[in-house]
Amino acid sequence: MRKCLTMAAAAVLLLAGCSGEQAQPPAKPVYDLPAREVRPDETALHLPPVLNGETEFSVIGLAAGLPSLTGSHTEFEAKGRFVRLRLVVTGKGVSGIVFDTRRQQLLTDSGAVIAVDNQAMTIKRQPDKVELGRGVRVEFDLYFDLPKEAKPLVLRAFGGPTLTDMKNLTGTDIKLG
Repeated sequence: MRKCLTMAAAAVLLLAGCSGEQAQPPAKPVYDLPAREVRPDETALHLPPVLNGETEFSVIGLAAGLPSLTGSHTEFEAKGRFVRLRLVVTGKGVSGIVFDTRRQQLLTDSGAVIAVDNQAMTIKRQPDKVELGRGVRVEFDLYFDLPKEAKPLVLRAFGGPTLTDMKNLTGTDIKLG
């Protein structure tokens, strides 16, 4: 009886080894970043990261329909309505780049291309330019003033000059939904 069980176990192991499945490489270690609550006026976005040149973009939050903004010294009314995108940028290149938050653009459902609202960015004390070294990760908000009826569809992201694209003329489109 033992001999039969041993032979049956060996046959199962032999068949399992011949199943054609490839052994999976071990998972790369990752950092455990604590989860944070989404701000009350914001929707969490679960979009995959996107590369533009040597910069990685992760859009993690969207707040649309903000009629005004309050800063430390003023309240600022939108011409239409403010849209706020929460963005994480990470330097992926071998050298540093100067990342310009004000170059980013929002495309609407009507095809309009909306630039970052400089006054809103200043009132909310968001960065202007950030030096991104290899592996440097920065999180901040982008503010856009859209016409009231416009819907935000795409963030056109510009990572910054690289050795292969010194002017960084071509952005990368990130669909927001």
